[in-house]
Amino acid sequence: MMVISKTPYRVSFFGGGTDYPKWYLKKEGAVLSTTIDKYCYITCRTLPPFFTHKYRVVWSHIEHISAVSEILHPAVREGLRFLEFDNNEVGLEITHQGDLPARSGMGSSSSFAVGLINALMAYKGKMIGKHELAMKAIELEQSLLKENVGSQDQVAVAYGGLNLIRFYSDGEICVEPVTISSERISEFDSRLMLFYTGSSRFASEIANEVISNLEKKEKVLSQMYAMVDDAASILNGNGSLDDFGRMLHENWELKRSVSDVISNSTIDRIYKIGIESGALGGKLLGAGSAGFMLFYVPSEKQSDLKDALYNYLNVPFNFDRGGSSIVYYNSRW
Repeated sequence: MMVISKTPYRVSFFGGGTDYPKWYLKKEGAVLSTTIDKYCYITCRTLPPFFTHKYRVVWSHIEHISAVSEILHPAVREGLRFLEFDNNEVGLEITHQGDLPARSGMGSSSSFAVGLINALMAYKGKMIGKHELAMKAIELEQSLLKENVGSQDQVAVAYGGLNLIRFYSDGEICVEPVTISSERISEFDSRLMLFYTGSSRFASEIANEVISNLEKKEKVLSQMYAMVDDAASILNGNGSLDDFGRMLHENWELKRSVSDVISNSTIDRIYKIGIESGALGGKLLGAGSAGFMLFYVPSEKQSDLKDALYNYLNVPFNFDRGGSSIVYYNSRW
């Protein structure tokens, strides 16, 4: 048997920080985000019975092991236990391939978790809805792996599309698709530019610092929370989308004030170059300190920005609407 899942990465615009349970279970939260056409692929297949090992896990390492407990990759190990594969009679091979580097602020760990669960459930012959898929991934990352992650990424990549995601104090999570014309979506998409800063970090470590500051930064987080609906209104309206870019700038200044670890001198310099070259706003994606920098740039200024940031990789992208899906399923060995 072989199953392949395809899960998009995400770009988060507004509301980051309010999706941590420590915040939203007391004060509620909201995030405006989209998925993009860069993907995480997880392949699960029955391991032919010709090997001394029972499990083969391929990621940045290649693991050949005889028991789930010996697996080094924490998400794979705990995911297999979570979905009761630890007593599986036949061998199993799990392979990961991604379009973007890990630990780069694009929600890669949650895309992996969602894609893994989706593939393993399909391997069992079970279909799983988007909401259940997101909630299982949240449980895997937050409860089983004890990672300092929020709840936005799992929901964003399970559902796919441009969404306003609300987090309620009773634990309920609701997804509201942003319904705008395809022409306005294309116009919005065309004004976003993504640059790779060439570095990576462990998001959980940075998030731990951010989480510890949430109560101290209540006023700032409340401002960032209020901006989510305002930004969605700009997209839903008929006015200039440039106001969205200016709001991104305001949001970035607020986000930087939450913790000293969110930015650094290199990120500040890249952002300064971006603004001086014509970007109206932008932000570092993810928990902070490294990864991908997003800019909102009017079309006539985009070549100037590419020239100014010539030593950083510009990654073209388009929005994705599909969410995590099973792209290959073969029940025969």
